[in-house]
Amino acid sequence: MENKADFQYPHTFVLLGASGDLAKKKIYPTIWYLYRDNLLPKNTKFIGYARTKQTLEDVKEKSKKYIKVRPGDESKLKEFWEANDYVSGSYDKRVDYEFLNQHISKSEKGPVANRIFYLAVPPTVFEDVTVNIRNACVSIKGYTRVIIEKPFGRDDESSEKLSSHLAGLFKEEQIYRIDHYLGKEMVQNLMTIRFANQIFSPSWNRENIASILISFKEPFGTEGRGGYFDSFGIVRDVMQNHLLQILSLVAMEKPVTLNPNDIRDEKVKVLRHIKPIDLKNLLVGQYVGNPNGQGEEKLGYLDDPTVPKDSVTPTYAVAVIYIDNSRWQGVPFILRCGKALNERKAEVRVQYKDVPGDIFEGHTKRNELVIRVQPGEALYLKLMSKSPGMKFDLMETELDLTYSMRYREADVPDAYERLILDVFTGTQMHFVRNDELKEAWRIFTPVLKKLETERIKPLPYMYGSRGPREADAKLAESDFKYSGSYKWQKPSLD
Repeated sequence: MENKADFQYPHTFVLLGASGDLAKKKIYPTIWYLYRDNLLPKNTKFIGYARTKQTLEDVKEKSKKYIKVRPGDESKLKEFWEANDYVSGSYDKRVDYEFLNQHISKSEKGPVANRIFYLAVPPTVFEDVTVNIRNACVSIKGYTRVIIEKPFGRDDESSEKLSSHLAGLFKEEQIYRIDHYLGKEMVQNLMTIRFANQIFSPSWNRENIASILISFKEPFGTEGRGGYFDSFGIVRDVMQNHLLQILSLVAMEKPVTLNPNDIRDEKVKVLRHIKPIDLKNLLVGQYVGNPNGQGEEKLGYLDDPTVPKDSVTPTYAVAVIYIDNSRWQGVPFILRCGKALNERKAEVRVQYKDVPGDIFEGHTKRNELVIRVQPGEALYLKLMSKSPGMKFDLMETELDLTYSMRYREADVPDAYERLILDVFTGTQMHFVRNDELKEAWRIFTPVLKKLETERIKPLPYMYGSRGPREADAKLAESDFKYSGSYKWQKPSLD
């Protein structure tokens, strides 16, 4: 891991795909926030590279509405853009990378100079880009690190091909496979909740937990990106990576230390205890238009002109996964994700078993520990309490840690900020290791192949609903009790 002393040396952050959506919406704002808060090495230069013939002024203009500037930060922003540059070139011609290399070298004074390459490029040019970086742009007098965005392949075969390709060019410690969910505050908090609190440790097992639901919901559809989405589907887009990563953090054993490799070793062990998903444990859906909706809500997935009219690509999925080890044998881990649903939400819901020996005539509801990842980070424990007053009635309530209430002054960083800073400091803890990726595809590839070869028709659900009705039955048969009698309210800041 790099120490702070190394921060005095020149660093160059090269953003390939600098004219794309991800660059303007996420990466430029992120590097600006890190620069603004003086978290990066003093001597850092930023170079955007893409095929588009444009100037740095164009890059500035495109990113403008996504970059937040606090009053008084204007001169710092000017300074940030002065540390930026833009170079246009192809993705497949070595000579263009040699020109890029000369451009980087100009600012690399001194005995040590480090380079980071962020690949925000389409999967189709991935191999060309990485080969050319290796052949023409590797730092001669410092480290070279490469950040890769998903998709990491689309099945075990393509993922293995990609991994072998990268292994032939870079060492594993130079490769940073970014899953931005691992940078989210509450996902990072999972280990602390589990391993720094004795109250949870003894009950974190099959004797006490009935089921664990890991959800990801979006209230919008494909928004014109249907063509891209259709070649992947919700299982590849969200479940096989984000949700499975969260599952491994929820289920893993305590690592020997907080060393990144010790943590990732435990995550891999959990994944190795999971058998490939069976089709009977997977339910898929696809949204249809809501005739009473507004604007896009009236349109179903198949109404998107970029989507084939007979597409069976799922926009919603529920998978039930079992971990065959002594801690979790028989406990259903339910992964649920979907687009065009009733709300935006990502959370982990640990549902405890019913209290044995009920003396309250069936009025108790299950305890739940809920870890809200977004929006509005929160941790709350749902429990039963006597209602205040003369009556002896039971009511559901919660012990509540809502970040916006408890940490009013705290500025929770965006996932990308944390992860890009990790690359500068050389910590791999929140990045996906090659063997993790291999296990994830082993679990999902067979069922994905079945869905596609058998052209299994997804269940329809209306835009803005909770998903297909059949999903509730799937949750119920997986020992998840949805009572609907209690809804957590995000507290107001008044």
